[in-house]
Amino acid sequence: MASLREKKTKELDEKLRAVNKQKDLFSFAGYDEAAAERTGYSNYSYWRSTFQTFFKNKVAVFLLIIMATILIFTFIQPYLPGQIDPNLVNNDETGMQIRNQKPDSTFWFGTNQIGQDLWSRTWAGTRTSLLIGFLVAVIEAAVGITVGVLWGYVRKLDFILTEVYNVLDNIPTTIVLILFSYIMKPSIHSMVIAMSITGWIGMARFIRNQIVIIRDRDYNLASRCLGTGTARIMIKNLLPYLVSVIMLRMALAIPGAIGSEVFISYIGLGLPVDIPSLGNLINTGRAKMMTASLRYQLVFPTIILSIVTISFYIIGNAFADAADPKNHV
Repeated sequence: MASLREKKTKELDEKLRAVNKQKDLFSFAGYDEAAAERTGYSNYSYWRSTFQTFFKNKVAVFLLIIMATILIFTFIQPYLPGQIDPNLVNNDETGMQIRNQKPDSTFWFGTNQIGQDLWSRTWAGTRTSLLIGFLVAVIEAAVGITVGVLWGYVRKLDFILTEVYNVLDNIPTTIVLILFSYIMKPSIHSMVIAMSITGWIGMARFIRNQIVIIRDRDYNLASRCLGTGTARIMIKNLLPYLVSVIMLRMALAIPGAIGSEVFISYIGLGLPVDIPSLGNLINTGRAKMMTASLRYQLVFPTIILSIVTISFYIIGNAFADAADPKNHV
């Protein structure tokens, strides 16, 4: 019995020593109300993830570098040394106009039929066309997004805006451009207004269809049940989901506006000749296309127009894919 008692006592002593060791290793944590309310931290950034995905597309990045170079050069070109006024008629030593001079060391893109430097006119025309394209894209985006979100989310406006859409959408854009070219004095402002009058319709219809798809999802219903205002739901819940499609539509609106300007100039209703544009240059070069020695007047502005159009299309698609939340992990 004595040995059994000693054995039990020894086991109890070992357990007490083990408990004492645990007390030395661990201590009770106090309750911190602020720490209890603190949420988990994540270093995820939507825009950082978007740009990381975009820059993995080497073709889009290459074209983005080319477009950035063209944009920068287009706007600094007039301030570089040795540049010629795009509207200046160049004469030789005898006072004769240097007409249809082929590209050389003085006139890098040659001259036109009245002796104007095509190098300067090409970059001035690119500057004008890009300005028109950007202005039209911004106006279309501002009006189209606003109308599209209201059209898709506010049910009371659906019937009214649908009827307005049906009326405006049946008016050919070409007719609007031609009428404005006749009514208003040809200028950059009149071109922008003419293109923007009906240009926002496609954007609004597209945004409306996207809003109808996502407006009754659970998180939007929960926001409405919690009393969130309509404007806040539109800005915080709906528009961020549409960033990718909005960027794509804006990227495509720029070459679309430039193409419309080229078309209007092609039919003789574009900007006056003292405002160089890609449309004016291509329209002038088109008349020389059948003469092999003068085709350079069409080639150079066409190359610039093609680069701008293709670059915006590919960059817009690549950025839209990168900005799509479904492609983010």
